[in-house]
Amino acid sequence: MQFPILSVIVFTPIIAGLLIFLMPGERKTEIRVTALAAAALALALSIWVYFSYDTAAGGYQFVEKYNWLPQLGISYYVGVDGLNTPLLLLTGVVMFTGVLISWGVDDRPREFFGFLFILATGVFGVFVALDMFMLFFFYEIAVFPMYLLIAIWGWKVTREYAAMKLTLYLFIGSVISLVGGLAMFFASGLGTFDMIALEGAGFSLAFQKFWFPFVFMGFAVLGGIWPFHNWSPDGHVAAPTAVSMFHAGVLMKLGAFAALRVGIMLLPEGAKFWMPWVILLTIVNVVYGAFIAMVQQDMKYVIGFSSVSHMGLVAMGFATLNREGMIGAGVQMFSHGVMTALFFAVVGMIYDRARTRQIPELGGFAKKMPIVAVAFVVGGLVSMGMPGFSGFVAEFPIFMGVWKYQPWIAVISGVSIVITASYIIRIITSVFFGKMPESYADHISDVTALDKVALVLLAGILIIVGVFPSVMVPMVETGVENILRLLGGA
Repeated sequence: MQFPILSVIVFTPIIAGLLIFLMPGERKTEIRVTALAAAALALALSIWVYFSYDTAAGGYQFVEKYNWLPQLGISYYVGVDGLNTPLLLLTGVVMFTGVLISWGVDDRPREFFGFLFILATGVFGVFVALDMFMLFFFYEIAVFPMYLLIAIWGWKVTREYAAMKLTLYLFIGSVISLVGGLAMFFASGLGTFDMIALEGAGFSLAFQKFWFPFVFMGFAVLGGIWPFHNWSPDGHVAAPTAVSMFHAGVLMKLGAFAALRVGIMLLPEGAKFWMPWVILLTIVNVVYGAFIAMVQQDMKYVIGFSSVSHMGLVAMGFATLNREGMIGAGVQMFSHGVMTALFFAVVGMIYDRARTRQIPELGGFAKKMPIVAVAFVVGGLVSMGMPGFSGFVAEFPIFMGVWKYQPWIAVISGVSIVITASYIIRIITSVFFGKMPESYADHISDVTALDKVALVLLAGILIIVGVFPSVMVPMVETGVENILRLLGGA
């Protein structure tokens, strides 16, 4: 019997979270060390899975199956393929760097890390679930702690409003998807939630056309699809730094991945029917998100709307239903996750020292925080899709796939690249260069050694994937092959 490595990755955070809850609240150093040790273990195991995945063989690997409630057709069934293995690694990276950057959290760190780790278990669980019931189960575990993390530790001005808005949007979306999931369970006649079995259930064309929009859009709410996106920037802005990193870096991918896994892969004919409409929504995401980001004055709002724009590219890549678009979207989920984690880490470090995120009020930070400035520039180059960075490896295939699908959509969406460049250059010149306001000159200090480790790790990954795309693209391709097979070679 093989070592249950995926189960260890999934349940390490929640076990660590429960241990942290049992520790005395005043022992803050021990709480932080426990959190870091658990995050390091989860990261190390996810790296091991990533590099042990046999790309030549493809398909689902490291599979574990246990009949949990056979009477109801529910099993604990997990495994990884070429699409979710990079997302497992992404979650490990964001979790580890989030703990490093949250080292200075002094307000109830026990509860903060405890809830953050429960959230992490939900995320890991969704990415590896091969049973639809378990996917929904972990999905709800991932959404619930977000409310507490934002409402308790978030930005005082908007935290209660943002936490409630985010929770309502995501719960309503997940309930709509759940209804679609139950419809599939009963219509299949197989008496199982096993998604591999449901792939071959042969749902009728009328059934697929009717239920696809419910399942896909319910999950796509968490992916930030227009017009159900506006919970996202408010949630980003109100959340504490590590939660913003998790929120934009990983949770939005959760929505996109679940929409793909349950929507497109189980209802392929429904996907073909509805995708022209989905692509129209994603055009608005990509272009409108970029324009709204350009006019924001708060750095966090810029990154929040930038996320809406870039997640639009992920949905657009999947909606092309062709090889190039889907490979690009698979890589973009990983690239964008690391990039936004890096961006929100930088914004958090600046806000902790300057107590403002207003771009016109900042300046000259590169002198005091050189590594932070370099990290933001790397993230900016990724965001613009510059060759040599992971953003290019992701976005170029997406635009190729979109061009193949419909050239005019690629031309309209291409406008976002120019707009993205404009707001990234504006932040770099305004915040990091120019003259530092005299009110900051005395008390702005450089970031801590732990912060630097987190920034170097995140920026390094973006460069490695950009320079050596072969570390990820062939793996994603194996996952895409399976989807194309389900779509009938579309």
